[in-house]
Amino acid sequence: MGSRCSISANSGYCVKAGGRIVPIHTTSSANDNEKQTKGTLGSSSSVQSLSILHFNDVYNIEEREREPVGGASRFKTAFNSLQYKNPLVLFSGDALAPSNMSVVTEGRQMIPVLNSLRVNVALYGNHDFDFGVDHLLDITKETRFPWLLSNVQCINTKRQLANGKKYVIITWNNIKVGILGLVEWEWLETLPTISTEEVVYTDFIESAREYIPILKNNGCELIIALTHMRTPNDLKLFNEVPEIQLILGGHDHEYDYQFNDDDTKNRLFVKSGSDFREFSEINIKMTQPITIELVKHTVTKKYEQDKELQCIVERFSVQVSNGLEEKIGEIGCPLDGRFSSIRSRETNLGNLITDIMRHCTSSDLALLNSGTLRSDTLHEPGDFKLKDLMSILPMIDSLVVMEIRGHQLLLALENGVGGYPRLEGRFPQVSGLSFTFNSRAAPRSRIIRTSVLINGEMMREDQVYKLCTKSYIAGGKDGYSVFKDCNIIVDEESGITLTTLVRNYIISKYNNNNGLHSVSSCSLNCREFMAPGEINPIIEGRINIIN
Repeated sequence: MGSRCSISANSGYCVKAGGRIVPIHTTSSANDNEKQTKGTLGSSSSVQSLSILHFNDVYNIEEREREPVGGASRFKTAFNSLQYKNPLVLFSGDALAPSNMSVVTEGRQMIPVLNSLRVNVALYGNHDFDFGVDHLLDITKETRFPWLLSNVQCINTKRQLANGKKYVIITWNNIKVGILGLVEWEWLETLPTISTEEVVYTDFIESAREYIPILKNNGCELIIALTHMRTPNDLKLFNEVPEIQLILGGHDHEYDYQFNDDDTKNRLFVKSGSDFREFSEINIKMTQPITIELVKHTVTKKYEQDKELQCIVERFSVQVSNGLEEKIGEIGCPLDGRFSSIRSRETNLGNLITDIMRHCTSSDLALLNSGTLRSDTLHEPGDFKLKDLMSILPMIDSLVVMEIRGHQLLLALENGVGGYPRLEGRFPQVSGLSFTFNSRAAPRSRIIRTSVLINGEMMREDQVYKLCTKSYIAGGKDGYSVFKDCNIIVDEESGITLTTLVRNYIISKYNNNNGLHSVSSCSLNCREFMAPGEINPIIEGRINIIN
């Protein structure tokens, strides 16, 4: 890329890049792609131009079975087909998690992938923090490009969180480009390893307006915002800060775009799909005003696998198999995951899992359908390996946090115990909550209302509580249809996966017990819960049955 020079006074980042063009054979045809052009492109060869490749939210480096198959190695081939344009490559965050592979590798498989794609600038996504700040810093040291985070600062370090850059100034094809990295407040609230009390957040509109004059004073001709937030906030930024010509978003996984609606049509907002299945090619001509062409690329089997990157993918697949034997902690008592237990009564395994869910999302209570816990065995005390955890939680289940009223919670509990004594997966395991039900009463009328306590206090039917659960039942599955009427605070795309959260907890407890570093320098949102001590959950009388 050429030389880089750090602007230390304002934590910006300046990159100068030459215009060397590498011609590479193109394997796709124009008919394979969707093109949207706004503005008059012009025909003068003297007009400066710039091509950008943008992608976001990539989790699985292995391809899937159905089209578009995606996969990192085919994605790279698609990228290579456009290298003759000398593109500026921008990434809008979320790479290290969630995936089954990441549970083993902690996202390290993404280092060679992102480097091989020649990413020039990236923005932190919320899931990039799933394994903690310290780990993220280790990862970024091995990437060959700067990471942005313009509007979140760590109080302790007095620098941007995870040493993100406030902005990047890059000269590409003799065009000076200023790039910001902006996130929404809700992004911050979804981080399982960061407390909102340990950072200073600046509204993304305010932050953009603060840095744009700096970028312009440094001679930037084009201003881009990489974002990781929901589309309504992207559009708010698009409408309220017209100085930003390109908003390249992440966080949402569906391909979406919008040009400005004035006569010039010289501004663009786009989200470029997810999971190595889609990306955007953005061609800009520096006319007055500038003109923008957008091409959507879809990664199908028509692209051959890049052999070098495919070898890396296969190497990490083998590492996952070997990594399952890794010891991640120690257990001080038998953990009861037997279906006969966990689908019919309170168990210490259910208590452990739901306690982790509640504490580490700062919720009032947690509820999990017992069908989530799949090991069907009694886990003996002693060394606890990653394969043990994966036997308990083999599925990628994202956590959701919602607001629920007491009367809605009663309906959820009635559903959970409605099939008893049948060993049904909807039977609940809970934290922050205790109740009694009469198994002889008719379904839907089994819960003794006066017995329901929330953190030791009588539940009020009109009170709003903060509930953590998994996305599957938050969507009304397993009979929990009442959850569909609840207000979602943290949705499934923002929430951490349950397996990763439990893994982080077990490792941190083990490390704390042995004087080692825990998952994050900022720690989980539950320091007392993470304090040194045995993992030794007990039965506490959370679920009481009248037979």
